[in-house]
Amino acid sequence: MTKAPLSYHPGVETPDPDEQATIDGIISGMTSQSETVEEREGHTVRASHAKSTALVTGTLEIPPGLPPELAQGLFAISGVHPIAVRFAQGPGEYLGDRVSTHRGMSIKVFDVPGEKLAGHRTDTQDFVLASGTTFPSGTAKGFLRDGTVIGKSTGLPETAKSAIASVARNFNRVLHAFGTENAKADFFGHPFSHPLAEPYYSQAPLRFGAHVAKLGAFPVAEAQLALTDWRLKPHEDEDGFRHAAVEFFHDHDVVFELRAQLWVDPDAQPIEDASVAWPEDISPYRTVAILRMPKQDAYSAARQDFFDERMTFRPAHSLAAHQPLGSIMRARLQVYAALSEFRHRQNGIVPVDPAHVDDVPA
Repeated sequence: MTKAPLSYHPGVETPDPDEQATIDGIISGMTSQSETVEEREGHTVRASHAKSTALVTGTLEIPPGLPPELAQGLFAISGVHPIAVRFAQGPGEYLGDRVSTHRGMSIKVFDVPGEKLAGHRTDTQDFVLASGTTFPSGTAKGFLRDGTVIGKSTGLPETAKSAIASVARNFNRVLHAFGTENAKADFFGHPFSHPLAEPYYSQAPLRFGAHVAKLGAFPVAEAQLALTDWRLKPHEDEDGFRHAAVEFFHDHDVVFELRAQLWVDPDAQPIEDASVAWPEDISPYRTVAILRMPKQDAYSAARQDFFDERMTFRPAHSLAAHQPLGSIMRARLQVYAALSEFRHRQNGIVPVDPAHVDDVPA
């Protein structure tokens, strides 16, 4: 049974008194991991989702007649917005696709007027999504703890990381037989599924105008749904996810529905703990927009340089009406900025937050 959405107010967040120290620890730990990867690669890459699989443009279409509780923020006015979308693998390093972990889908929406979060100066809205409905660590403190473990694994050989991913993937396969799964196991060992055939989630909540919501992007095109059982054979292609995505974009349009899951119960849907899945029986995901990405060259050299080296996607690139909420999101507001500044400084590259889709190369 669904419930009426609750109202947003500043008191929905309850930060820990020592949260800034935790965030500083996350920045320090992830910077150290980036330095380890830089020493190995000779180049600084993103501290997460470093290896891209598809780099595309398209549109976000907001339909007319959304009910009032969904016609909020960006989605209050029907219309079409240009978008740039980056699909990527999860690790903050370039690994062969034998190491199949969580994935990311970062969306930059253009032509978005309105009040922005402090420091955001272009008319854009970023939504940073990942595979899995929840963020395994749950809180900033949990991520600092788990990040220490991840940091220790950064220097391991790729064969060891592949073995770890395999164990995690097999563990979840057993759990699936009993109708459940482990988010942390999926984080380290995601199935070898097609990156355009699965949903992506905000995992943590954000303000949704007068309300609060989590977001999800769900594949809906018939050709994408036909890929449900597709599995990569990683021993045949170390870059198979990218090759599969680029090949698909060469022949097909890609369509996702962007859906919002409204906050209706503070006990069942905690704001501060992103490891808790919000029950869909009390608040289902409901469509607020259509993401359309037409057939295109999804990995030109110019795009790879622009998307991977120059352009930034951050939760802080946001309307005030979609302010990220909760412990993990408050950490991301600072962590993304600090790690981006480090990466671009090390590489001698000026970061770009494009104001128009025409700034994105073909």
